[in-house]
This record gives sequence, C-alpha cells and structure tokens, in this order.
Amino acid sequence: MEYIENEFLKVGVAAHGSELSSIYDKKREKELLWQADPKFWNRHAPLLFPFVGNVVNDEYRYKGQTYTMKSHGFARDTDFEFVENTGDSVSFVLRSNDKTKEIYPFDFELTVTHKLEGSTINVIWDIKNPSDTEPLYYSIGGHPAFRCPINEGEKRTDYKVKFNKNELEYVLILQETREVDFENPNPLSLKGNYLDITEHLFDKDALIFDDHQVEEVSLCTPDGKPYITMKCKEFPSFGLWSKPSIDAEYVCLEPWIGRCDNKGFRGELPEKYGEQKLDAATSKKIQYQITIS
Repeated sequence: MEYIENEFLKVGVAAHGSELSSIYDKKREKELLWQADPKFWNRHAPLLFPFVGNVVNDEYRYKGQTYTMKSHGFARDTDFEFVENTGDSVSFVLRSNDKTKEIYPFDFELTVTHKLEGSTINVIWDIKNPSDTEPLYYSIGGHPAFRCPINEGEKRTDYKVKFNKNELEYVLILQETREVDFENPNPLSLKGNYLDITEHLFDKDALIFDDHQVEEVSLCTPDGKPYITMKCKEFPSFGLWSKPSIDAEYVCLEPWIGRCDNKGFRGELPEKYGEQKLDAATSKKIQYQITIS
C-alpha cells in the first residue's frame, strides 16, 4: 500500500489493481471508503479495464476470433508496477504482456494516478497505445464504494443521492444474460435533485444512466448535505449500485466509458456499445474527481 496525505485527507492506494483502498477524513476522523467486508462485497474501488461489466457468455469477438473475458476485465485482479509517490500523488502502471494478449490481443500501457488537491482526489488514467500499426479498443470505468451511513445510529436508507439534474432515466441489466435492456428505460423517481436510498433500490442490480446524464453526483447525509461528491463530465455512462441487503453499508458511484453489451448484440468488439478506439502510437488521458465535503 502507498499513502498520500495532506491536511485534509490521508489516502491509501494498493499496487494490486492500483485500487483506491482508503480515504481517511481528518476533520471527521472517519474512514469514508468501504473497507471490503467480504460478507457483502470484498472490494474497495476496483478499476474496470479493458471491459466494463460483462460480455454475453463471457465471450467477445475481434477479427473473427472469439476470446473469453470475465466481468470487468482483468486490471482489478492484476498487480501494477509502482511508478512514483510524490507525497500528494501516487502512480502505478500496467502494461500488456504475453498473458494479457491471450485474452485481449492488444498492446497497451495504463498509468493510474491518484492526486490530492485540498479535499479532492483526482483519479487520472493515462492510456497509451504503443503499437506502431494496430488500434487499441477498450472500455474503462471506476467502481468506488463509499461508506453509507457514516454516523452511528443511522441506516443506509436514511441517506440520499443528489444529482446534477432533476429528471433522469436509467436502464437495467437482464440477470439471465447480463445484457442491458436498453430499449426499456425507466424514469427515476426524484424529489427535486434527490433520490432516496430505499430498501429495494438495488433489488434489480445497478441503475445505469447513459448519454452523459450524470456529470456530478453526491452521497448525502439524512439532512441532504453532501459528504462525497463525484464529478465525471468525461464519462458517457454512470452506474449506481450496492448489494441489495440493507445491511450492506456502502453505495458505489461508478463513472464508465463503455458498459455491458446491449440486448441482442453479437457483433465484433469495435461495434460494442461505448467501445473506445485509440489509434496506433497515440494516448488519451481521462479523469474524474472525488471531493470530501
């Protein structure tokens, strides 16, 4: 584990998965990131790469060949190489190798940086395509889980989610096939910009918001005051998720570029919903922010 720190926060990042593993709020004297209780969910904030979500039957196709890929790709279960710790930022890198190419036939270099600026954590992904000739196709996303509730005597169902809009619609994942039921969007029941975290909110898995609907979102205490705010303007899709049990004391705010296959999709990787293309010998930097209020 590597730590970065300032007067507001102490943040831990693990080499395994380059996973954000601790956000300690010095003002509250509280840990705000979910601490991976395996009874409910054994992760903190996994990085989703080179896929977000599932592909149907755990298979995808590229140039006529079929490959196997598990949910959310392999980055979250892979040890990254340490790059540097400057005190207020820490970076790790993952590069393609013979093992990754057996299931994902692309050259890549992914550098993950967590950088502190006041009470904000900037999560920065620098994706490079080192190939001189071939494009890189990928999806990428975040999956941080935040403690909810954060105070003694409160329940998750006392809390709220605040959005940047007062009208939103979401789609769901079909549990039998793990496809997105994109043809049947659902209106989200909001009170102003607030969503109550009800007992059954997550009974049908994640709520998925496409088309850049969610650019800013906050978890709020029962009085409606944000304690975690995420800004994710660069991300076309967003997932809101937790295990459905009311005893699972966390909520995930998930910025995504790409997601599960649309219902009925059986095409090749470049045609997949939200799939990104990075030309040979180019790079792209993507980031989102987590602010503690």
